[in-house]
Amino acid sequence: MGIFERYLSVWVAISIAAGVSLGVIYPPFFEAIAELEVAHVNIVVAIFIWVMIYPMMVQIDFSTIKEVGKNPQGLVLTLVINWLIKPFSMAALGWLFFEGLFADFVSPETAQEYIAGMILLGVAPCTAMVFVWSQLTKGDANYTLVQVSVNDIIMIFAFAPLAGLLLGVSDIHVPWGTLFTSVVLYVLLPLIAGILTRKHLNASGRDETTITTLLEKLKPFSVIGLLATVMLLFGFQANTILEQPLNILLIAIPLVIQTYGIFIIAYFIALKIKLKHNIAAPSCLIGTSNFFELAVAVAISLFGLHSGAALATVVGVLVEVPVMLSLVAIVNRTKHWFN
Repeated sequence: MGIFERYLSVWVAISIAAGVSLGVIYPPFFEAIAELEVAHVNIVVAIFIWVMIYPMMVQIDFSTIKEVGKNPQGLVLTLVINWLIKPFSMAALGWLFFEGLFADFVSPETAQEYIAGMILLGVAPCTAMVFVWSQLTKGDANYTLVQVSVNDIIMIFAFAPLAGLLLGVSDIHVPWGTLFTSVVLYVLLPLIAGILTRKHLNASGRDETTITTLLEKLKPFSVIGLLATVMLLFGFQANTILEQPLNILLIAIPLVIQTYGIFIIAYFIALKIKLKHNIAAPSCLIGTSNFFELAVAVAISLFGLHSGAALATVVGVLVEVPVMLSLVAIVNRTKHWFN
């Protein structure tokens, strides 16, 4: 890995600190950026995520996608974790901690909002960041794309009823424009751009070496897109984060337990069904991480920018990035466990 990938945890920490600091010093700047939305999707954040994903899409070779059908276990594992286990375990942990263990530390209304934010995280399987985790673990890029695509299709139909069930609200309003726009911006457009780039290079008689060289040049931009996204999200919630440090910790505890717990379950199953490492890695990490961009957008739409639900989803970002990096390290160091 290059210097950007090798010290990613350091750059993420710096981005979080910079986001919080700038959010306090220059709040009008972040307020102006926050207003640049279409269907509750922030355009600036979307651009940075696009920059993050595009280099990963260029490496997709669609001629090999047909091979995914020969090894469906990884896809099945991801779907089971994402839709049959994770949403319910997240809701259960939210109720356990905020209606039980932490009930004396927050008001009942605030507790309900924190639980709602956690549920929205649990119901939104990862779409964008998983390409980063897959790349860092040398996962099968084509397999990762198929898994993300299938999850996005299911999310269109399952997000609202599952969130409604777990939130206990029969007529929950989900901003469908946000969902569809997010999928288009975070998956479809960079995918088309990647296809066109690869097609252009192939039509020009370039070989895989040229494509590999291009990808090496684009890698730093992918990490820059990630760091810029993190900085903006923390800039938006800077004052809330500083004013409620204890609550940040209270939210983080069940989120950390959820993330490690889901990973352990998925990784154990991957070992038992004898997946290849380059398929097991993205399969487990997709099921472990969350589509936090969508969760933040929906939380803001349903409960407001400064609500407890919105805060919980942002804390999800705070927890997810360093925890997922630790899981990436575990995956890379246990490669010998797989055949």
